[in-house]
Amino acid sequence: MTIDFFRSMLRKALERIKEREDEFSKLDALTGDGDHGTAIVTALSAAVKTAEKGTDFKTMFNDMGLEVMMETSGSTSTLLGAFFLGMSDVVCGVELDYAGVKAMFAGGLANLRKQTKAEVGDKTMMDALIPAVKAMEACTSDEIGDLLSAAACAAHKGAEATVDMVAKFGRARNYGERSKGSMDCGAASWSAMFAAFAEQY
Repeated sequence: MTIDFFRSMLRKALERIKEREDEFSKLDALTGDGDHGTAIVTALSAAVKTAEKGTDFKTMFNDMGLEVMMETSGSTSTLLGAFFLGMSDVVCGVELDYAGVKAMFAGGLANLRKQTKAEVGDKTMMDALIPAVKAMEACTSDEIGDLLSAAACAAHKGAEATVDMVAKFGRARNYGERSKGSMDCGAASWSAMFAAFAEQY
């Protein structure tokens, strides 16, 4: 995977998430502020803009993470920024093989875990992200496309599973049992991001 191709994946993710911006905000409005769609689009837009200037993976991800955190506020930008910074910790050079791609996403998750205690079952974005990274780690194919497809499938299933969960983090946790019956907005948007990555590849 080259830097240019990763940029194209990121642009595709922004395109797909923009298409569903209102949907994500409506999901958020059920138990939160109702601004997740706007927040994830703003954060990803900052990431895409910064990625265009990158000359190597490590510097690019570091700059993306910092820019996302500085340009936007709130948990969405903090978590997405931490994800990119974690990627920066484990990559180098201008091209990644399948092992490098696995390590990149695993590094993103590892750093994100320093920002949130949420796990699978807590009705957060981690319900999509953790299964996606685990699916990559378990994938035996040496094709990057297969890695991304496995991640997208796992993220989708994880997001769908949040419909029957009780929220344990953020404002949504105050709703208790009433938070059941709708998909978590963060899990939905991160699932859409992984789907876009697989689609582009």
